[in-house]
Amino acid sequence: MNITNIQSKFDASNVPVESLAGNKNLSEDQKIAEASRQFEAILVRQFLNESQKTVIQSSFSDNSASAGIYQDMVTNQLADSLTRHGGIGLAKTFEQQLTHHHTVTTPKT
Repeated sequence: MNITNIQSKFDASNVPVESLAGNKNLSEDQKIAEASRQFEAILVRQFLNESQKTVIQSSFSDNSASAGIYQDMVTNQLADSLTRHGGIGLAKTFEQQLTHHHTVTTPKT
């Protein structure tokens, strides 16, 4: 009887960041990869928010609260989408650094 590893088929991208560490369905490598991706998404969000501050305001731009909320939603989705599809490379670097640290400090049994 051949039983496949369920952990490798579990998608970590749907796990909220606050419950990532305690999730029993994910391997340590999956947790590190998803935490790295989510950290990169936070940084990309910050970059996008700062880049939007330089837009010249005019009488045609909407400065209402609803427009601000909509713009935040667009920024969050854009950052998340960018990082899910390769991002800017920071997540991979974080993941390599954390995986190396994890394998060095974890004793093999």
